Amino acid sequence: MNWLEVSLTVDGELAESVADVLARFAPNGVMTEQGVKFNNEEDEGTATGPITVRAYLEVNDQLEETRQKLEESLYFLGMIQPVPTPAYKQIADQNWMEAWKTHYKPILIGQRLLILPAWLESPDPKRIPIKIDPGMAFGTGTHPTTQLCLELMEVAFEERRMKKEDGQDSFLFPLSCIDVGCGSGILSIAAIKLGAKTVLGVDIDMESVKNSRENADTNGVGEELLLGLGSVTEVLSGSFQIKSAPLVVANILGPILIRLFEAGLADLVEPNGEIILSGILDHQAESVIAAGEAKGLKRNDQRQIGDWVAISLKK
Repeated sequence: MNWLEVSLTVDGELAESVADVLARFAPNGVMTEQGVKFNNEEDEGTATGPITVRAYLEVNDQLEETRQKLEESLYFLGMIQPVPTPAYKQIADQNWMEAWKTHYKPILIGQRLLILPAWLESPDPKRIPIKIDPGMAFGTGTHPTTQLCLELMEVAFEERRMKKEDGQDSFLFPLSCIDVGCGSGILSIAAIKLGAKTVLGVDIDMESVKNSRENADTNGVGEELLLGLGSVTEVLSGSFQIKSAPLVVANILGPILIRLFEAGLADLVEPNGEIILSGILDHQAESVIAAGEAKGLKRNDQRQIGDWVAISLKK
């Protein structure tokens, strides 16, 4: 089946009226598209500018009649307020649910980890696979902030493993971990697969908590992953089974990390423990480090990909 795309770019006031007209003739509904601007470093994106309204007409024997009726409806709408001429484009049908999967490939992280799209077999059985469905939101492992965080986590676990094998204090190995802002759960799952006995993942978005559990199920991770709604304050207050841990990870935005330090983020880290922070732009790194040092932490390691930085601090 082929489709004829019809689109009009209009201002915000007209978009709803145009969408109503197109919806009368489009069996699968109407979509809108608008630009995004970022007002500050914490803004997740604010819609701005003109709106493009799109609909898809089935290419069949009634197409020309449908197109004529659609243009007549737009003409009458234009008598109330000027409407631009619609643009048309032929679209070949395909299995969209499968087509997007071709863009996702396994991602090698560090020496041992592998981010693996859930429908693929591992190309390297020696690596630890973390299966993620990129069709879900909240983090797929493709962003540098996640990759940097995973690299530093792998190093942290390896250092503790080596110290334990050398006969040094076993508490250096992180038997538990806290993931602040767990998102998709990718860091929590990685911690368990790297050797953590228990991980607490918290997020202020319930959809993230649900998404983390779904990804945990995909990876065969069960009761060892504790999930809950909340952040630093809730963890410190004892709302969960774990109040502190030898390893804490937080892949959030730099300015939010600084605020979380004021809320007690460093208190989640046990003595001689480590916190790994990501989601930090390079020009924010020193400010984040300074916020951690003010709470008794010491710079340990730092990694960078492009403009993004991840930092390890130790207590």
